[in-house]
This record gives sequence, structure tokens and C-alpha cells, in this order.
Amino acid sequence: MDNLIGTLSLLWAEPSFALVQALTGLAGASSLFLVAAGLSIVFGVTRVVNFAHGSFYMVGAYVAVSAIERLGFWPGVVAAALAVGALGIVVEMLVLRRVYPAPELFQLLATFGLVLVFQDAALWLWGPEDLLGPRAPGLGGAVEILGQAVPEYDLFLIAVGPVVLGLLWLLFRRTRWGILVRAATADREMTAALGVDQRRLFTGVFALGALLAGLGGALQVPREAANLHMDLNVIAEAFVVVVVGGMGSIVGAYLAAVLIGVIHAFGVLLFPKLTLALMFLVMAAVLVVRPAGLLGEGGTSGSAGHGAGEPPLRPASRRVRAVAAVALLLLLALPFLADGYPVVLAIDVLALVLFAASLHFLMGVGGMISFGHAAYFGLGAYGAALAIRYLAAPAELALALAPLAAGLAGLAFGWLCARAAGVYLAMLSLAFAQIVWSIAVQWLEVTGGDNGILELWPGARLGGTVGYYYVSLLLSVAGVLAIRRLAFSPFGQSLRAGRDSPRRAEAVGLSVGARQWLAVVVAGGFAGLAGALFALAKGSVFPSYLAISRSVDGLVMVLLGGIQSLAGPVVGTVAYVGLSDWIARTFELWRLVLGVGIVLLAVAFRGGLAGIVRRRSVP
Repeated sequence: MDNLIGTLSLLWAEPSFALVQALTGLAGASSLFLVAAGLSIVFGVTRVVNFAHGSFYMVGAYVAVSAIERLGFWPGVVAAALAVGALGIVVEMLVLRRVYPAPELFQLLATFGLVLVFQDAALWLWGPEDLLGPRAPGLGGAVEILGQAVPEYDLFLIAVGPVVLGLLWLLFRRTRWGILVRAATADREMTAALGVDQRRLFTGVFALGALLAGLGGALQVPREAANLHMDLNVIAEAFVVVVVGGMGSIVGAYLAAVLIGVIHAFGVLLFPKLTLALMFLVMAAVLVVRPAGLLGEGGTSGSAGHGAGEPPLRPASRRVRAVAAVALLLLLALPFLADGYPVVLAIDVLALVLFAASLHFLMGVGGMISFGHAAYFGLGAYGAALAIRYLAAPAELALALAPLAAGLAGLAFGWLCARAAGVYLAMLSLAFAQIVWSIAVQWLEVTGGDNGILELWPGARLGGTVGYYYVSLLLSVAGVLAIRRLAFSPFGQSLRAGRDSPRRAEAVGLSVGARQWLAVVVAGGFAGLAGALFALAKGSVFPSYLAISRSVDGLVMVLLGGIQSLAGPVVGTVAYVGLSDWIARTFELWRLVLGVGIVLLAVAFRGGLAGIVRRRSVP
């Protein structure tokens, strides 16, 4: 509090200092706007939530560093933007064109696979070290404003944002191509009926979006070293900007970028321990008041993410029950058949199976897309860890408190879920997860920050590795069976009704929002138990348990197994963990190999592995 009062006093007494902070925020906002504008344009026309858009930003930075060495600064920046635009054309024609008809979750899966491919491709081409770029010629000095030095390059970036916004406005308002893009954004079916070649239109839009992201990365080179983490760092911020501004609105993206940039610049001074969470708090606040964003429309509508009109759920066949029984017997016998690493890996798999099953209940049964399910996984892990560390709780009590902590978080967050759907709900869940993650990173006194909470196993192990394995097996199997039972219950059937036809469900007296709220609580509780099992097996908890990558792992496991199958989470988790472990030990560029496999799955096997098995079993 003293620091906040002191900072406010400084800003009041030194208006020039406040001005410099505002200009710094505006410079960052322009760079962010370039990325967010491309993302917004692509979504507005193609309806693809492009998780790989941050990769174009990263590639733009790397290409700019190489091109500047050969061509000079400004030609190198232009060449990098054009090169990334050309890369966008290749990606759109080879991958995205094949997933446009697919539900948005499979589009997300394909673009996540591209993220892995681009990461290892950049590692192979440029190496693991950060690459520093040169200063822009003629803009390496500073300008004195009200007695404060402001970098000339920051002032240049501040001007870039409005210039690009104006050029985009002219493009979309004064050219035939731009008018067609706007028409496709409003009604793709009608545009196609009028004879517009949508394939070429989509390719051009995606190329423009990639070019803007590449330009943003190239212009960032004098301010930030090109590195392999740029993609995921910027994509989270870009999603926030696009959602706050309104999906598909360029002007909204610019306003949101300015808002986020300025808030971040002052938040570093005023709320240093909330710096990472500020923009996500802003996004959550905006979506509560305006579910479609500042200038967006239709925020409460959206697909369930995997289509509607599925056949009724049926009990498992005798063959499936027999396979499950054999699998359970093998799991019971595993410590006698193998020890050491296989048992440790099996504990991780069991916890992740429960995590994936809880996410599948939310998405497959409830139709609610979540990009932030790791929040409940991590809250359960931290709940158990804090109970052991500060309350000296035994392992049994810690495991009981974990789902309670995560379920209470779901109770608080579930209220917001009734106000949004589709992509907006996904982004709201991402905001919630990032807020929790940032608290874990910056609340050093309680969570330990990046150092985590260590040495949990002395009080947490139940009979050593083997004993803890059987505890994990018992709780995971019981949790998966409970989730399956819920899916067949009247509650689960009403969730499916609200997912497939919310208006009809409301008409017959079902409160869709209340049931979705309860589904978030239930899924969060099971995910929290999974997080606790995982954390106590590792003997430690870190903020990475709450990170975006963990949420994406859950999405991949669910989609890999098949979202239309109750057995999908189990099959997908075993396949994903097993393949990841084998690929990581076999291939040096393991992310590239895994990414290509994920892309192929999204393109060719949308029913998942369980769907393939089901089709082969049908005569």
C-alpha cells in the first residue's frame, strides 16, 4: 500500500513521468495491434481461432534479424513481413483449407500442431540462443518531452499503429477486395451464393493476417531479442486484445490494444504484483459487462465446438467392457511386472486421464469450450501443497481438500460462463487461468513463485511409490467412472440438451445456465483432484501447472481420443503421453514430429482414435 501511495504521489507531482509511461504503453500497443489486427481479420472471415498466429510473429522477428544483416534495416523489415505473408499462404493452402469445415476445436488442434512445428523449425534454423537485432537507423536516439527522454523508436511505433489502422480502413472500405472481405465476415454463405471464390478470398485474408503478424515481429527486433518463447507470449496478449475489442473488429482491436498497453505500462508501477494478471482482469471485466467485447457482436452465441445432433449415449458394449477389465487387471499387476520408471510414468498418466476426463465432461457433454482448464488442475495441486506445507495436513486430507479448492473456484467462475459461449467463453476461461497463473508466479510469500513448493513427498507419500500408485489408480478410476455415470444421468442428458439446442431446452423448463454452472464446478473438482495426484507424485508444485501449455495438453488429449466418445479421454491421454515420451526420447526435433502428427490428426481423423476403433469394430 505504501508503494502504491508513493507511486501515485510521484505521478501526480511529475506529470512528465506519467506522460513517458503513457507513451511507452502506446508504443507497446502499436506492436500488439499489428498482431491482433491480423488475428482479428483472419477470425472475422474464416472463423478460425488461429493459435499459430503468434508463430508468424516469432518467425517475422527471426527472419528480420537475418534479412537485416544482408539487406539493411528497413528493406529487411519489409522482406520479413512479405516472407511471413508467403508462409501464411502455404499454411492456409496445405493445412487450414482442410479444416475450415471442421468444428473450431479441431481448428485449434491443427494450429497448435503448427505451433510445435514452427518452434522446432526455428530452433533448427536459428539455434536456441536469443538473437539481438540492430537499432533502426536514424531512430536510435531520444527526444526530450517535458524534461523526460523518450526513445525516438517508441515515437515511431506510436505512429505506426494509427497509420496501419487507416490503411486497413481504406483497404476494407474503398477496394472491391475489402468489400468482399466485409461481406464474407457478415455472411459467408450469401457471399458464396453470389459467386465469390471463397478459397482465394480466404487465402488472401490469411496472407494479410500473417503479413501483419510478421511485420509486428520484425518491428519489435530493436526492442526485444528474437527468441523461441515469443509466440506463446504474444498470442495470449493478442487474444486478449481481439476479445476485448470484439472478434472481427479492427477498430475495436486498436482501442483494446491502446487500453491494454497503457494499463500495463502504469500497472507495472502501481500494482507490481498484479502486472501479469492486469490485462486478463481487464478482459474478464469487459466480457462481464459486454460479452461480445467493446465493438463486437453476438458474444453469447457460438457453436458448442464439436457439432450438434449426436446420437444418444449408449452403455459400453461387451467388447469394450472386456478390454477395460483386461486393462484394469494389467494396471493392478503393473508394479509386479515392472518397477521404477514405468510405475512413475503410470502415476502421471492416471492423473492426466482424470484431468482429460474432467475437461471432456465440460466440452463433450456440456458443450463449453475451455482454454483454461489448467486453472483447476493447478488450484488442486496448490491446494494440496499448501495444506501439507502450512497446515501439516496428511496426504489423505490434502487430497480431499484439493477438489474442494478447485470446485470453489469453479463455483466463482461458473457464474460468468452463463454470460458467454463459443470463442468468448473460451477466452474468458483463458483469462481466468492466466489470472490464477499470474498470482502463483507473483505471490512469492505463499506460492514460492517460479521456485514453486518443494519437498512435498515426505508427508504425502502413501506407502512409497507402489502404495501411491495404487492410491492414484483407485482415485483416478473412481473419478473416471463417476464422470461417466454423470454423463448418463438426467443431469448429463440435460447438459447435452442445452448444448445441442439451448432454446428448446429452455422452452421445456431446463435452466441451461444453471446446469452449465454446476458442470463447471463438477469438472473443476475432478480436475483439482487430478492436479493434487500429479503434484504429490512429483513432490513439488510449480506455476507451470497452471500455464496455457497445460490447458492445451488437456485439449489435445481430449481431441486425440475423440470428443464424441466417453472413452476418448482415456485413449487420448495414454496415446498422447506415450507418444510424447517416445518421440522426445527418439527424435531431437521432437516437437516438430509431434506437431506434424497432431496436424494430421486434426485434418484426417476428426473422430479421434476412439472413433477409428469404433468404425473398425462396426461390421
